[in-house]
Amino acid sequence: MKEILIKIRNSILRFFYKVIFKPIFFQVDPEKVHDKMIKFGHFLGTGSFTKSLTALFFSYRNKKLEQKILGIKFNNPLGLAAGFDKNAEMTEILPRTGFGFGEIGSITGEQCKGNPKPRLWRLKKSKGLVVYYGLKNEGCEKIANKLEGKKLSVPIGISIAKTNSKKTVKLEAGIKDYVKAFKTIKNIGDFAVINISCPNTFGGTPFTQKEDLEKLLTETGKIKYEKPVFIKLPPDLTKKQIDETIKVTDRHIIDGFVCTNLTKDRENKTISRKIHEKNIPEVGGVSGKPIEELADETIKYIYKKTKGKYTIIGCGGIFSAEDAYKKIRLGASLIQQISGMIFEGPQLMSEINQGLVKLLEKDGFNNISEAVGIDNQF
Repeated sequence: MKEILIKIRNSILRFFYKVIFKPIFFQVDPEKVHDKMIKFGHFLGTGSFTKSLTALFFSYRNKKLEQKILGIKFNNPLGLAAGFDKNAEMTEILPRTGFGFGEIGSITGEQCKGNPKPRLWRLKKSKGLVVYYGLKNEGCEKIANKLEGKKLSVPIGISIAKTNSKKTVKLEAGIKDYVKAFKTIKNIGDFAVINISCPNTFGGTPFTQKEDLEKLLTETGKIKYEKPVFIKLPPDLTKKQIDETIKVTDRHIIDGFVCTNLTKDRENKTISRKIHEKNIPEVGGVSGKPIEELADETIKYIYKKTKGKYTIIGCGGIFSAEDAYKKIRLGASLIQQISGMIFEGPQLMSEINQGLVKLLEKDGFNNISEAVGIDNQF
């Protein structure tokens, strides 16, 4: 009966979002909508009544979705990807919205205003976004102070990157910026993500090169950090580049990969054939449905290449339980999304989790961990 009531609740919420709220939101500048939603989410997290009310509308729990990964308990595998809660303003309300974990940031060594506006566009036909924020955030020190001593009810990952500035273009300066951020956040959150894949910054993505990544991980490895560490990859790496990245990470204490970030490669046929809009901005990285295939291929390749050695967080184009389940069966233990929520509605998290339980039961699995990599055996 409970499952039926939750399904009815989700259907009602989906209807209202699709028919009433989404048409209104999609007439407004997307960055303004994003900022309003962050403020509203922060407000909902300030009181016990608003938290309980949010949980009543959006939460979902099932033991079949619970996992303990790298010593961390996850109530479900679905997380909010970095890039939405840039300044850790929604950590209190996140558990009530159906997410099993969240990733804040990316956080940089210095405060960053980001790139000039406009810097966020919707691809309405393609079900994606073009993102050109350029790592807008309040800086590592202010955000660390905000979270210091907080006890959060879901795991929170801290994504770090180098400040988007001409001052960090040189390799040594960029590494120093990463190290500052890493040192500052070492006492907050449950895991760290070293983001080497933001396509919207000065100097591009130098740390996708093996020599530069080696230098970066050597320096961050000197920091006493006793929690899991992930590396966030772009979806545009060749298999050779992925192989080189794996060889570097094998020499350091790295626990997993986030696959993947935005793509800036508009010439890639896998991307271009999935973008249906005629005129899209030349700047920015593409997220959502257009990058789904690239993300899935990266998950598949890394899981098989490393024989499941690394924990993989799958991200890119998750709009349904079936999308999420595919990534899990390819090798992702956890998954993340943002674009799906924007296009489908805030009930999507509950829909995905409830749908995952049905898919697990259909396949005869007792727990989500049993499905990880089942379609990608080595």
